Amino acid sequence: MFNHDELHQVAHTAPIISHLQRLAPTAKIEVITSSELQTAAVKQHLAPDLPQPVFWSIKSDRLSKISEKALGNLLPLTRISGLMANTELFSCFDALVVPETTTTFLKTKCGMDKPKLIFFPHGAGDRSIGFSKDIRHFDYVLLPGEKTRKRMLDAGVIRSGNHRIVGYPKFEARSEQPQRRFFSNDKPVILYNPHFDPKLSSWFKYGEQILDHFASQSEFNLIFAPHVMLFRRKLLASIEHRMLKVRHNLSQRYLNADNIHIDTGSPRSVDMSYTRAADIYLGDVSSQIYEFIKNPRPAIFLNSHNAQWQTDPNYACWKFGPVLDDMSKFQETLHQSLPLKLHFRKIQAEAFHQSFSLDANKSSGERAAEAIADFVDIERLPRQNIECRTDAPAIGSMPQAVAI
Repeated sequence: MFNHDELHQVAHTAPIISHLQRLAPTAKIEVITSSELQTAAVKQHLAPDLPQPVFWSIKSDRLSKISEKALGNLLPLTRISGLMANTELFSCFDALVVPETTTTFLKTKCGMDKPKLIFFPHGAGDRSIGFSKDIRHFDYVLLPGEKTRKRMLDAGVIRSGNHRIVGYPKFEARSEQPQRRFFSNDKPVILYNPHFDPKLSSWFKYGEQILDHFASQSEFNLIFAPHVMLFRRKLLASIEHRMLKVRHNLSQRYLNADNIHIDTGSPRSVDMSYTRAADIYLGDVSSQIYEFIKNPRPAIFLNSHNAQWQTDPNYACWKFGPVLDDMSKFQETLHQSLPLKLHFRKIQAEAFHQSFSLDANKSSGERAAEAIADFVDIERLPRQNIECRTDAPAIGSMPQAVAI
């Protein structure tokens, strides 16, 4: 199930679908989305030689959307309303596999024991929100690597026997795609990837200075591809840090610069196109840094909120490169970052190994499918279809049926 405003969570679990179909051909594997864009995005990850699974559409009511906006987006009311309106549909399933924690609302507020909830986090970053208490309500948790497992165990949100390390399915989603070029020259490419969190994001304090810097020079190319949520809303809210900030619009000057490529939320901003194309990463707390260091390269971090980060696990990635507390040494640091220093290369390589458990002989999608099959005990499911009536419309003309 995919129940979020945007597409950035899709690639984390969609690659599992076809593997689960192959592994369990007698089981019903179905997909729930909350927008047509999500449906299209999921279909891009499906194996063309397999039957397309049934797609169900859940949508929130208009009042929830208006209320969420009026409250400054502090609460995910649209996601919650989509859950509450479709409990009958969800009760038909043995399990829901999800990449976000709002789904635990089905247990904590709706009192549902069925379906079982299986969680795979959308990213392998360091922010404390990734280890929230909501995770303890999941029946089973799939993990990308040892780092996430240890922090979740330390936080008490998973326990022995209710989780398994399976790797990172998102990596296989782009493994066979050619690397795209975004500039017609061979100048170094910088990816500026600020987060949307109003406290942690460097955008609100340094964003325009950074764009000004690159717009007024010709040595570097810049890809400005922030977290997709930064430019989806004018008012940015953080539940974690109880903070609101207003985001200003981009100047036309930046949009017209030949050496600046701007993407505030297309599918390329979430499919690793930019982390693969860049020579240097510039950012703050986005988990995309971990996808970037799959191939170790220079990284620069902006401390815009005076974080005491050196021993804080929520900023572990800031050890991958220099950290700037202001912009006074930005140009000097940028020039000195290439080539990647040996000690940063070693730190990045070790962090990647701890963050992602990758198997050369078996894909992460396959491992995740096996973990789901083992947990749900698919082999003992009845082979016949069980009709399930619901008011939620299935996309297309596929019949209603129970699913894993």
